[in-house]
Amino acid sequence: MAGPQTEGRGNLSPPSPGKAEGRGSAEVERDLSFEDNSLAARLYGPGNRHLKELSQLTATTINARGNRVRISGDQPQVELAGLVLSQLYGLITKGYPIYTEDVELAHRILSQDHQAKLKNIFLNKVFITSAKRTIVPKSMAQREYVEAIRKNDLVFGIGPAGTGKTYLAMAMAVAALTAGQKRRIVLCRPAVEAGEKLGFLPGDLYEKVNPYLRPLYDALHDLMDFEQASGLVSRGVIEVAPLAFMRGRTLNDSFVILDEAQNTTTEQMKMFLTRLGYSSQAVVTGDVTQIDLGRGQLSGLIQAERILQEIEGIAFVRFSQRDVVRHRLVQDIISAYERAEAEKKEEGRNG
Repeated sequence: MAGPQTEGRGNLSPPSPGKAEGRGSAEVERDLSFEDNSLAARLYGPGNRHLKELSQLTATTINARGNRVRISGDQPQVELAGLVLSQLYGLITKGYPIYTEDVELAHRILSQDHQAKLKNIFLNKVFITSAKRTIVPKSMAQREYVEAIRKNDLVFGIGPAGTGKTYLAMAMAVAALTAGQKRRIVLCRPAVEAGEKLGFLPGDLYEKVNPYLRPLYDALHDLMDFEQASGLVSRGVIEVAPLAFMRGRTLNDSFVILDEAQNTTTEQMKMFLTRLGYSSQAVVTGDVTQIDLGRGQLSGLIQAERILQEIEGIAFVRFSQRDVVRHRLVQDIISAYERAEAEKKEEGRNG
């Protein structure tokens, strides 16, 4: 397989000045060439879908012909588009399959840090699902998170929804179980009422709390074959349970995940953290902007973040809206709510 000239990258020419047609503003052009036509076609995507996505993200014009690409537009954006394509091509030469969402993520990462190396992020394999999809960190924060889980017995992942906190933790847990590093996985959540009273839900206690655990089952079944996951759950190798069921237990040789930890009380958080037994590790995830506890109750996650910072073996990884890896609208929605909250606080100070 032929590769590009330098470290799997395309050959990027110096910018040449040009004129934007119909725009009335100066622009530059850059030519990018790739040595392998078939790999270049994968980079472009079906119907040049990846190039169209990048063109929209950078407000540039991108035209491809064979193994050559011409990018035109404002110089900073032309350079960014060229950098994205060059590094994505390098990933393809290493066997990484590129999807449209990877183009958006690559653009986001490199627009924040031009010195970032996508191969250090995208090729950091965590787990391969039953559907043969490779789970890898998709941002610098996700990479830091994965490394923290590998090196520490207790990791807190704190940030908004959609940043992959729980999903990556579960992928790490399944990988550890598959490799024989842990004998069991324990997944738990606090069953906190968010606008609907448990007493009004039908069924016995298990049926009442099961809806709160549904997201954990969904993530588990996305990582493993349904029958395999169900078999492991039925044998107790994987346990999905409300946090209240953890009281009085000691969890040895286990990978334990506490999700939605912002909805734990301080007493519940202390109870959970002291369940950790011999040869076990835990990951705690939560979003401190979405607390459903009653008025006047302090979140156990907020207290833990404040008092456990200096303990060796405990790591805190913080995510922001820039790390959201769901639909691009999710990032915009989170930003809009953060702005509204900031404005509300400002009005309160001025009022």
